[in-house]
Amino acid sequence: MTIDFSDPRAAAGSAAQHIRSVLLRPAQVEKVDVALVLGSGWNQGVESLGEEVVTVDLSSVPGFSKPVVSGHGGALRIARTANGKVAMVLTGRTHLYEGRGVAPVVHGVRTAAALGAEMIVLTNGCGGLDTSWAPGQPVLITDHLNLTGETPLAGATFIDMSNAYTPRLVELAREVDPSLPTGVYAQFRGPQYETPAEVRMAGILGATLVGMSTTIETIAAREAGMDVLGISLVTNLAAGIQADLLDHAEVLAAGKAAGPRLTELLNALLARL
Repeated sequence: MTIDFSDPRAAAGSAAQHIRSVLLRPAQVEKVDVALVLGSGWNQGVESLGEEVVTVDLSSVPGFSKPVVSGHGGALRIARTANGKVAMVLTGRTHLYEGRGVAPVVHGVRTAAALGAEMIVLTNGCGGLDTSWAPGQPVLITDHLNLTGETPLAGATFIDMSNAYTPRLVELAREVDPSLPTGVYAQFRGPQYETPAEVRMAGILGATLVGMSTTIETIAAREAGMDVLGISLVTNLAAGIQADLLDHAEVLAAGKAAGPRLTELLNALLARL
């Protein structure tokens, strides 16, 4: 459903009001406690994430569009978690490379904040620089490099990004699964995959993960005062590290193979958040 993004916060408020009036109030739900954005490879088993309150097409909500990337879902799901909280699950996102601008990229984050969510889980599928990580390995994001040259902030909006990914949530995730490694995520603009030289550059700068999402959403979430947990699914080794050429089918295959583990991880996290 189209919306005017000339005032992004007003746009998020309109979407939140639509969700509140059409989805939450009929179900006697007051607010959203936690939001999840499910990236490439993360959508399997979404129906098991809590007790369903309602599910609608994402494109039916003001400002949201049907995902253009294979492997993303296209639904907005409201569910009650095992500990009684209300979760808003987005099975798809708008990427910067789609050319719609920054505001649509962070619209889901700002809508969740407008609905009262105090924390958000951002997931993605990405390339890994650490050769010990096999495809299908989830990695907790502890910091990021925004290499897109874009930001959702305007004017003199100075926010502290020292703990962009909330340490408390990282530790909670490691309590749920002590085997989870941590990494630094670098976002490129895309849609082309990174060159081997770009991957080497990212590694020199400190990145261990490369992809095309998440960092801009994290900035918007931190501006809104939300706690952030970021989790990457390593779907392949990055360009120049693996010998094979990169292919999106590889991303989808890794996500499918990792589906049961990812579902178990998200369910365990939702029970604790």
